[in-house]
Order: sequence, then C-alpha cells, then structure tokens
Amino acid sequence: MLRGMFETIRPRALAPLCLLSVSLGFASACSGATAGTPDAVDAGGDTASKPDAVVDASDAAPPTDKNLIVEPDQGMMPFYTLISSAKHTLDMTMYELRDTVATGLLTTAASKGVVVRVILDQNLEMSDNTTAYNALAAGKVQVHWADPSYAATHQKTITVDGTTSAIMTVNFVSEDYPTSRDFALLTTSSADVAAIEKTFDADFTNTAITPPVGTNLVWSPTSSQSSLLGIIGGAKSSLLIENEEMSDQVIVQALVMAASQGVDVKVAMTASKEWDTSFSALTVAGAHVVTYSKNASLYIHAKVIVADYGKSTATAFLGSENFSNASLTENRELGVITSDPGVMAVLDATLASDYAGGTPY
Repeated sequence: MLRGMFETIRPRALAPLCLLSVSLGFASACSGATAGTPDAVDAGGDTASKPDAVVDASDAAPPTDKNLIVEPDQGMMPFYTLISSAKHTLDMTMYELRDTVATGLLTTAASKGVVVRVILDQNLEMSDNTTAYNALAAGKVQVHWADPSYAATHQKTITVDGTTSAIMTVNFVSEDYPTSRDFALLTTSSADVAAIEKTFDADFTNTAITPPVGTNLVWSPTSSQSSLLGIIGGAKSSLLIENEEMSDQVIVQALVMAASQGVDVKVAMTASKEWDTSFSALTVAGAHVVTYSKNASLYIHAKVIVADYGKSTATAFLGSENFSNASLTENRELGVITSDPGVMAVLDATLASDYAGGTPY
C-alpha cells in the first residue's frame, strides 16, 4: 500500500451521502458534522476495549439492497454497524487490519456466540497484522493467515450471516480513514454472497478454487484482468477512473486505445513518479489525467471504473484490484461490476468531484 501520513483533513459535505446512509439503516453515520471515525471513537482505536460503548448495533438490520458507502465522507460507522449486526456468522478477508475498534467488535461478536472467521494477509502485511491476529485469537475468533501461494491476499470483504456482503476498496487502518478515498458495495444478492462464501471457505483452508463469479464478481488471479479489459474496451463514450496504481501495461494500453478512439478517458490518482511513464502515454493518446500530491488532504486509494455514465450501456466496477500485474494476476482480490443506477450515480458524482479537484498532469 503506497500511503503517506497526512495531517490536513478536507472539509466534507455530508447531506447527499447521509440520505444514502439512512437508506442502509445506518443513520448514525450522519450524526457528526464531519466524517471519519465517529465522535465516540478515537481514530487510534483507544476505545476498542469497550466496543459496546462505541456502537450497540446488534439489533440493527443489515441492508436489503445494493448500496454504496463512500469514504472518507461517511466514516467507519457503517462498517462497525454491519459487524455488530451479525447474529450467527461473520467472515472477513482483510489485507490490513490495524483498527482496534473493529478488532474489538469482532471479538465481542465471538463472545456472544457468533462464529467469526477472519483471513489476514501474511505475505506482505504479517508484521502489521500480527497485533490484530493475536487479539482476535485471544478473543475466540477463528483467525487464519492467508494462503501464501498468493503474492498477497489484498481482498477486503465482510459477509454477515450468509446474507449480506460488503465488497470494499478500504483497508481497516485507522490512521488512513480521514483522508482515504474509498468505497464499499453492500449486496444481498444470493448468488454473489454464496460465491463469496464458497471462496472464503476454500481460502480459509488454503484449498485451491476457481471462484464462482455470481452475478458479476471479479476475482484475482482468475478473471480480473479480462473483466477490466472488457469494461475499458466496451466503453463507447466515457471512462472515469480512480486507482492507486497504474503499472499494468495491458490495462494502460487498453486505456490508450480507448482514448485514441475518441472515448473521453479521465483518470484521477495520487501522484507518484512510478506512474509517470503510464501517465505520459495516456496524455499523448488524448486521455485526461489529474493527480493529488502525496501530502494532499485526499488520498486516492479507491479502485473504480465508471463507463459510459448516462448512457443505456453504463456500467461500473469497484473492488480491491489495483492496475498492477501482481494485483490482477498473482493476488487474491475481489471486485464487482454493477449497473445499479443509484450506485453509479454516486460513483460518477464522487469521481467527477475528485477529478475536478486534481491538478492536470
């Protein structure tokens, strides 16, 4: 993860996103004047020893439709509420877990009889995940180091009671919450939830599997690259993109081709010299690239594509997949393709605002 430490917190307007949060049953996420962690929760996680004082959501109903969570605008309460809503089972796959509030809520769920299973990356993040691993194990959570056959387990997913899954771009790292642009799609699609759970069961025992795709899931290392190429190559009018990395040359060349064929390609990212060659190729082809400095108040961590928004063929992708060869062909990753109008509207508006706030490359 290519993060820096940021000191400035960007003011955020919450009203439109609070309406979305209420539709999820997460009205508490809108209670503060600004987002980030809730007022009762210290970003460093110091209140984790009393998670019930932070959020008492055990009776909250999980969302019933596809819904989008936008970070940092909504803060982490929607995720804490989702965890606390578990009655029977909770399965989490997480690349980085350094949020003691989340860890406390997971152990609290286990203490109440919920079967809690957690997979944590070990190939790249074992040292940073060890504190959470030990706390979870001590709290009777079934915690498993991810299959080392993957270059990394970079997936970020929560599934509650076998009925609701959150497919996320966000890592659970408290220090990143105030500045990190991220998204999560919550779905109750039975096909998608079943596919995620089947893959989790295999990954929890290091068993080889070709993950089921459900209605439109995107998995690494099996289908990510081809799925993303399908969205990029199928775009007729526009592509609006955010990603943390831009090194996979197959993806870069597909974007170059789209721009050269007249598709309005707009990319917003956090600046890094590592991506300069790719950015130059994109701009020469006619794509529009904007960047944020590494010490800006917004860090582009999201991995999102919005294609042909406003057209009958509009579609969107969000997930854990970076535009890197490792992410697309060597890691365990999960994303989803959706044409849900409400989800796409919020994605498009958020990405368009981020693009407008960037500096042209």
